Amino acid sequence: MKLKTITREQLKARIDNGSPTILVEALPARYYDQAHLPGAINIPHDDIRAVALTRLPDKAATIVVYCASTSCQNSRQALITLTQMGYEDAYEYVEGKADWEEAGYPLESSVGATA
Repeated sequence: MKLKTITREQLKARIDNGSPTILVEALPARYYDQAHLPGAINIPHDDIRAVALTRLPDKAATIVVYCASTSCQNSRQALITLTQMGYEDAYEYVEGKADWEEAGYPLESSVGATA
């Protein structure tokens, strides 16, 4: 199975030009709450199979999964699961949150947010 990846520059360009992109952080909620890419939703990699059809109903949508850094495998596992489930346009941002932050791009936080 060939997995698709996306670079930081490609992802930033998609966000900047308004291309519909669903960002999914594949880390546990506590890490997502501390800091995540702008507009990202949180679906931990081990929950993908159970909740993808509800949270990601359009299997043709462009989905980008990411986790902490290149050493983190959560996003890869999430992408494998999504691909097996028939999602056609899913990518992994392999370098993840650390790379995004290193470039000076903004992160959002859910800490202190009210539901």
